Amino acid sequence: MKLPGRDAIARQPDELLVIHQVSLPRKVVDRPILQVGRRVAMALLVLVTTALIVWIDHDGYNDNSDGTVDLLDACYYATVTLSTTGYGDITPVSDAARLTNIFVITPLRVLFLIILVGTTLEVLTERTREEWRLNRWRAALHDHTVVIGFGTKGRSAVETVCAAGAAPLKKEQVVVVDPNAKVVEAATAEGYAGVVGDATRSDVLARAEVRKARQIIIATQRDDTAVLVTLTARQLNRTAKIVAAVREEENAPLLRQSGADAVITSASAAGRLLGLSVLSPSAGMVMEDLIQQGSGLDITERPVTKAEVGLGVRETDDLVVSVVRGHRVLGYDDPDLGPLELTDRLITIVRVTSDRPAAPDRRPLPRD
Repeated sequence: MKLPGRDAIARQPDELLVIHQVSLPRKVVDRPILQVGRRVAMALLVLVTTALIVWIDHDGYNDNSDGTVDLLDACYYATVTLSTTGYGDITPVSDAARLTNIFVITPLRVLFLIILVGTTLEVLTERTREEWRLNRWRAALHDHTVVIGFGTKGRSAVETVCAAGAAPLKKEQVVVVDPNAKVVEAATAEGYAGVVGDATRSDVLARAEVRKARQIIIATQRDDTAVLVTLTARQLNRTAKIVAAVREEENAPLLRQSGADAVITSASAAGRLLGLSVLSPSAGMVMEDLIQQGSGLDITERPVTKAEVGLGVRETDDLVVSVVRGHRVLGYDDPDLGPLELTDRLITIVRVTSDRPAAPDRRPLPRD
């Protein structure tokens, strides 16, 4: 199979090729119109408060025009004072009025100016604040999971690794890479960090801190893209576990040669499930139940307990289908299996119920 080159894959719509900085999850904020309305209300509150203070102590002020200060004069004085215009036609003359100006009206003037220029200050400090958050995030990020492609496969994969096991992966430990800015925005809204860009480029994967990742999930829409992403990711990180999904089974060996530790063929797997459902609807239902996480039957991996050491696989409480011993996966009927050892891990089928406590260190197997 001849795969198109990197340049051919990169020829996508311009809006999909814009490479941004890392997008960290954000808290939900009000719409701009609500923020502006809140600031206007605060400014009016400060203005009215200042006018009332001046009007209550109107005897301590002098108006050059008629010598008295009424409510309109108080509002006028508050306006020109808070805006730092200061025409000087109305002035505090008593000691109380001057002390009030020093300790009350002056802080109100500063608060009024801060409210008015708040939007500008926010824009000026936004970049510094984001850079500080990004540096702190990079310093704390290690042994994380990078998900390339946040479509149906990628989303399901990350939901599985974040929801299962005795110590499920936290959302803060997941970085999503996708060429579509809207997809990355949706990922950050769910609590994941995101990077917009072409994952076949090493600088994009570097933004996702692939060099410090423990595992990489490649769930791109095209097989040729998956191959290039796998090559790039393996070049940057020689030790991470890479799991990739392909549509066509003939491309699976190429993914393994590119550095993938496990390859899931989505098209052939779906085809086999369809065929099994035709031949045996009941068997198809069981397989579909195993694929769906959190209900009915589930496939898990757990360590051998001390009480199980020396027993046969059929003597355990769970239904054991395979045993992981070292780098080998032995079937339950393998003649080389023998008694269970303390360092073995069991791949079992269990029934998931709401009142069933999770077994220690159970981890679902990767599924597509």
